[in-house]
Amino acid sequence: MLKNSRTRSPPVDENVALSIGIKALEFLAAEPELLSRFLSFSGLSVEQLRQEANRPAFFTGLLDFILAHEPTLEAFAAKMELRAEDVATAQRVLAGPEPRDVE
Repeated sequence: MLKNSRTRSPPVDENVALSIGIKALEFLAAEPELLSRFLSFSGLSVEQLRQEANRPAFFTGLLDFILAHEPTLEAFAAKMELRAEDVATAQRVLAGPEPRDVE
């Protein structure tokens, strides 16, 4: 069951964000059609995916991919018992602060 927005979740720090990213990779690996779509979208081969999965920045892109398609986001969040908002927060945490405009 998808947690609703009123359900309290612990704060999403970098460790929690990385854990959500790892869960996203597990979810992707269990869905061959989705994995194929991600590989096509990212331009990665399976071997490159294995190498990139060691970098936190990879999980930022993976969560971007999941967030970009609402049915995928809903399926992932439901399966992992997360709120969609927590997935979005994890992506932002892993992406780091946005660069500021310098005038």
